[in-house]
Amino acid sequence: MKVAVIQFPGSNCDTDSVHAIKDVIGLPSRLIWHKDTSLLGADAVLVPGGFSYGDYLRCGAIAKVSPIMAAVREFADNGGLVMGICNGFQILCEAGLLPGALILNNGLEFICNTQELIVEDSNEHFSKSAMGEKIHLPIAHGEGNYRIDDAGLAQLEANKQILFRYANNPNGSVGDIAGIRNEAGNVFGLMPHPERAVEAFMTSRDGEKVLRAFLRCHKKQAAA
Repeated sequence: MKVAVIQFPGSNCDTDSVHAIKDVIGLPSRLIWHKDTSLLGADAVLVPGGFSYGDYLRCGAIAKVSPIMAAVREFADNGGLVMGICNGFQILCEAGLLPGALILNNGLEFICNTQELIVEDSNEHFSKSAMGEKIHLPIAHGEGNYRIDDAGLAQLEANKQILFRYANNPNGSVGDIAGIRNEAGNVFGLMPHPERAVEAFMTSRDGEKVLRAFLRCHKKQAAA
């Protein structure tokens, strides 16, 4: 299984993501530049955090039209696994691969800490029985306030598309939402950073659980 990590101008968690996949989990992983047009046979794609170019307009608004995003969209439409982390989550929402949008935190301040998250029963891999009732992951964002209308929220709840909720909501996200998936179950987005929680010296190693859960979904997609 090969994992592509998309690299935009301003990405700052791209090499962290490659390290987490390659050195911690032990799967082949490589960077793909945003101007490339091919995912080079990847079986899963990570869109990492950072500050993508064009964020001054709206987070992810320019990144969504980078050449590589056409390949990511086609890959996702064909059932390929995609996960967006922090700014990557914003990009996937802007690109229409995930519902909703992310706006300025309620307090209008950048937040950087380790956050307790409540695990929701979304699928067999993202569930309390698989991951435990709570995990701890770092957050680092100024625009992590997840918004969606009432009908959209009801749909997320009904389809079990919510992955994690904040135990103590730091940014005002509706429904305390910290991460979601699409209805098909192959595109995931979360504001917390699993790639920053994979080593013993870090504040948590729960990020490895999250990344492994995401990658295990490949078996289900392959079987389908």
